[in-house]
Amino acid sequence: MEKEYLTKDHLIGFDNYKYSCKDTGILSIYVMHPFWNWLVQYCPRSIAPNLLTFTGFLFTVSTYVMFTILDCNFYASDPDHPEYPPIPKWAFTVGGIFLFIGYTLDGIDGKQARRTGTSGPLGELFDHGLDSYTAGLIPGAMYSIFGRGSTYSLPPFRMFFTMWNVMMNFYLSHFEKYNTGVLFLPWGYDFSMWGTILTFLVAGIGGHEIWQFRIGGINTGMVFEMLLYVCSLISNVPVVAYNIYASYKNGTGKMRSFSDAIRPLLPVSAFFLLTLIWILYSPSNIVDREPRALFFLLGTVFSNISCRLIVAQMSNTTCEAFNLLLVPTSFVIMVSILTQWASLELFLMHALCLFTTIAHMHYGTCVVRQMCRHFKVNCFTIKEQSD
Repeated sequence: MEKEYLTKDHLIGFDNYKYSCKDTGILSIYVMHPFWNWLVQYCPRSIAPNLLTFTGFLFTVSTYVMFTILDCNFYASDPDHPEYPPIPKWAFTVGGIFLFIGYTLDGIDGKQARRTGTSGPLGELFDHGLDSYTAGLIPGAMYSIFGRGSTYSLPPFRMFFTMWNVMMNFYLSHFEKYNTGVLFLPWGYDFSMWGTILTFLVAGIGGHEIWQFRIGGINTGMVFEMLLYVCSLISNVPVVAYNIYASYKNGTGKMRSFSDAIRPLLPVSAFFLLTLIWILYSPSNIVDREPRALFFLLGTVFSNISCRLIVAQMSNTTCEAFNLLLVPTSFVIMVSILTQWASLELFLMHALCLFTTIAHMHYGTCVVRQMCRHFKVNCFTIKEQSD
């Protein structure tokens, strides 16, 4: 059943929306954009930009699904569990190639929109909405390179915080735009994508063992963990805080009240606290027992929260302070902790995974269809211009 999630205020806001973005990344300006500008010339003008976006997203999803099948619980690369067959080298090569294709298609979709005259709010919303999902999928796929053992990697409990670090870096960029009106693309995005792609390709040559070494008391998993935190604390969080501060000081931003300005932080903070309580008091130690399913759940609900923030900032409306998917999530967590039945918890968690995935897909599909009707465009094809 289709539902109109966008209100009249949302649609009016989209009608008045103008894209504003600043990209100052060295790798992006001097390497990636010239490459994408060259590559997009060979893309037929009949191909809709959103089709490029969605195809790139499917390559990322395929990478995640492949590693889920080959290494469901992240034991394959763990030397402490030799009973699990290692991931074949070809899988890492395929993963690196698929991520490069997804990254490239994500880079040229906007350029294709401009060269075909089909730029609009739908394309940006579609692009950033799918990006919010990949923010959880890519770290989950990359975890399979290191495995979950403490010898060369991180236990799932610490990977939980690493996942949240990656997702929050994405979220803060859109929280920043919600308050400033400008999307400042973080420097770390292109470097992190290339780092991830190269890590997969190197593992495709030498196997996962090539990334398993220690320097003193520090293993490679810890190195990647520290790099992510350091990049966040140096290149993203301070920049976001400064840009928001400067927009208020100079009067260039949205000039929202304090309560409206911080509203986007409420649902994502509530979700983090709920899941943290869950893994701390889980009767089955859910983060160790089913890390893959838990991380997928995190990425799905996070994507829904992010999409609603993106809708609010693009339509210049007030962001929702609460996300309805937190209701079934809270119910599952409460029942699991109060009953202390491990088998029930596992069943409820898988059911929640399925429910939130369907609910998020329903939300995304309905929003896209509603915008297509409003702007009289197709999502995956380019309408012929009438004379």
